Amino acid sequence: MWSETMTLEISNLVGGYSQVPVLKDVTFDVKDGELVGLIGLNGAGKSTTINHIIGLLKPFSGSIKINGTTLDEDVKKYKQQIAYIPEAPIVYKELTLKEHLEMTMLAYNLDQDVSWKRAHKLLQMFRLDNKLDWFPDNFSKGMRQKVMIVCAFLTNAKLFIIDEPFLGLDPLAVNDLLNLISERKKQGASILMSTHVLDTAQRYCDRFVLLHDGKVRTEGTIEQLRDLFPDAGDSLNDIYLTLAREGGQS
Repeated sequence: MWSETMTLEISNLVGGYSQVPVLKDVTFDVKDGELVGLIGLNGAGKSTTINHIIGLLKPFSGSIKINGTTLDEDVKKYKQQIAYIPEAPIVYKELTLKEHLEMTMLAYNLDQDVSWKRAHKLLQMFRLDNKLDWFPDNFSKGMRQKVMIVCAFLTNAKLFIIDEPFLGLDPLAVNDLLNLISERKKQGASILMSTHVLDTAQRYCDRFVLLHDGKVRTEGTIEQLRDLFPDAGDSLNDIYLTLAREGGQS
């Protein structure tokens, strides 16, 4: 069965924000223990795709399944399998860092003792362990991003959706995040990461989905992309620029 090996399965997705579709027949998957890079120019449909996966937008047609379950079939089961790190950090004005963590534990129905042990390790890693009683709303963007990362990796999510994670993070935090991603991959979690930092994506992603104008222009490993575009150059950046200049035309 697909659901035994496939965490995320998107089939013939058509969707967007109004009656005019942004996404046109998008199909791709993220397998268990795989990091897939979602690549594309601004306006290509990356954020729209993510907003459909996390349930902020309803598809016009097509389906999105996480371990065989759609949002319509079981909202709680679907959403508890996802951890989302947005590009713009979302924190609650009235809550301290400690309360953000407690809220995450409640939302995901996590064991408090186990979760606090994990939380303290994550807080130390991102140098937030002395700020539990502080209000993240007053933090810098980079620190708020770290709060999002700690909350996400506190969970036992099967699928991590990470949107432009490197913008605003210091090099040490970028390294810590990449180590966390590698660790969760080894444990069988799947990660979909949208990013413009293509050299890092090339080093860490197992496979790439290149969106252009709301369609999957191509997908594959870096070796497969090199075979598809032999004149583009060896790097993901070269291939991406070639596609961008072509305007997504074959």
